[in-house]
Amino acid sequence: MSVNRTEAAPTLVDVPRGLAGVVVADTEVGDVRGLEGFYHYRQYSAVELAQSRAFEDVWHLLVHGELPDAGRGAAFAAETAALRRLPDAVRTALPAVAAAGGRSGPLTGMRTALSLLGAARGFKPVYDLSADERRQDTLVAAAAVPTLLTALHRLGRGLEPVEPREDLSYAANYLYMLTGTDPDERRTRAIEQYLISTVDHGFNASTFTARVIASTGADVAACLAGAVSALSGPLHGGAPSRALDTLDAIGTPDRVDAWIRERVLAGDRIMGFGHAVYRTEDPRSRMLREVAQRFGGPRVAFAVEVERQVEAILAELKPGRELHTNVEFYAGVVMELCGLPREMFTPTFAAARVVGWSANVLEQARDSKIIRPAARYVGPGAPVGVPAAG
Repeated sequence: MSVNRTEAAPTLVDVPRGLAGVVVADTEVGDVRGLEGFYHYRQYSAVELAQSRAFEDVWHLLVHGELPDAGRGAAFAAETAALRRLPDAVRTALPAVAAAGGRSGPLTGMRTALSLLGAARGFKPVYDLSADERRQDTLVAAAAVPTLLTALHRLGRGLEPVEPREDLSYAANYLYMLTGTDPDERRTRAIEQYLISTVDHGFNASTFTARVIASTGADVAACLAGAVSALSGPLHGGAPSRALDTLDAIGTPDRVDAWIRERVLAGDRIMGFGHAVYRTEDPRSRMLREVAQRFGGPRVAFAVEVERQVEAILAELKPGRELHTNVEFYAGVVMELCGLPREMFTPTFAAARVVGWSANVLEQARDSKIIRPAARYVGPGAPVGVPAAG
């Protein structure tokens, strides 16, 4: 005998704009504790990892769930370094991708290139793969991202791409492919610390996008291409170069007060200041300030002075609000000191975050439930029938 079951409609509840503060999943990848000014990858302080470990060690932590010892760390670094070269089908297509992207830059081209990579490597839906197969696909894709980004950047400038090297670390190889020359140790370590500090940061827009796509069972390349698309928005990943634009526009310390007051009173956003989660100093900004100060020089001194004055002005004009520098402010300074062009600031962020996206994709893929929230309809009342034409 069949039984008719009527599923009760879910109760709609009021939620804040942008889902701020709404818990949508459980995760073991990491967490951001905004009131404390602290964030961590699994059980480790992200800042301490950036200060003491290599990028590959942190990659191993996020994907495999534990920090490697020296032997396993070296083996994992060698394994991922061997995955940096692109399939011929992707390499030959990159000039056309770069040309089509024009002034949009490498991040736009990487969306297409990731799809090509997934097809060339034969990626299958994560729904149909074992845990080890999913993990391998994330390693293949993440290892290729710096190669794709630097190749697209160089092609966009009329230069030949530089082939990756397996004898260099992730950070050193990235700088090598970008510039064509061996990077010095100080710049390599500075970029490595930046990369580690931005690997993951809670359920931000791009990470959540990757998880939504993973919940459909799509392949790894589709998940990562969607994350890149979310990152390309200026409210998410486009601020490091804009923070430097602010320094350029101010020009000298004596102009800070008037320049900032005019824009705050006009309701403009000061790029590089304030964060959606932190209600205290952004720990990433604090660490990157220290990285920048190791270089020293007038640019760094000016940035520190601008930070001091802007925070004082914001405290005066916006009392009761905690507005400090965020990661973008000193990230731009550090990348500029390391010789990266501004159009590569956000792509460099993507070269780090792809590891965090991968860890979240793997975690989401373990749950076969598709992410399917509801929306409250607020449009005109639906008619009983459709009126006849004419």
